Amino acid sequence: MTAIIIFFVLHWYASVIAQSFFLHRYMAHSMFRMSPFWEKFFYLFTFVAQGSSFLHPKSYAALHMEHHKHSDTEEDPHSPHFFSDVWGMMKNTARVYYEFKTGQRESSSPSIRALPTWPLVDRLGNSIFVRLGFCALYILFYYYFAPSPIWYLLLPFHFLMGPVHGAFVNWCGHKYGYRNHNTPDQSKNTFAWDLLFVGETFQNNHHRFPNRANFANRWYEWDVLYPFILVLDKLRIIRLAPVRSS
Repeated sequence: MTAIIIFFVLHWYASVIAQSFFLHRYMAHSMFRMSPFWEKFFYLFTFVAQGSSFLHPKSYAALHMEHHKHSDTEEDPHSPHFFSDVWGMMKNTARVYYEFKTGQRESSSPSIRALPTWPLVDRLGNSIFVRLGFCALYILFYYYFAPSPIWYLLLPFHFLMGPVHGAFVNWCGHKYGYRNHNTPDQSKNTFAWDLLFVGETFQNNHHRFPNRANFANRWYEWDVLYPFILVLDKLRIIRLAPVRSS
């Protein structure tokens, strides 16, 4: 049982950190800069961490830019206010993401062209055989370490870890919580201490300051990932960008 719990927690946090740090804060918002070496390092980390639910970084960035451009309008790919349930929202998100990934839709943002790609990792991450391989590894781990079949109910979370994180943040972060800023959308801060999603549920703060690396604004709020970002900046692995408001 202990092995299963440790594995689940490690996969949860590796995936959500990859999504928040690399896909969201770096690729979509350019909150900091990094060298080509560290781009490849975090690109590869994202591939391994997300595994079977790997999200193509450039397509994720294009999708997320559309969200900010049309936040909580009918053109928003994943506003909870235009879908009856979270499954409908996830289905529409997947459709728009797939259109960006396959070239059926082009991003209107000029900054998207400058974002890094890694064709080899993209091909591996988008391969159905690689995705099934990751799924097989998760199942094998549970086969050897799960004390009873009931633990297998956690496997779907491993299979879809990236979309699970995105669905929770986008649904709850625009539906439940409190607001610090009068933004034109309906974004909210779901938690004051965002322990599970490393700061991602501070959606109201984030939509007010979309390229600010610290998603917490008030003294009682805590963006769990931000101290690590400061350490990486001190080590010159990244360089933080100037903050601008929406």
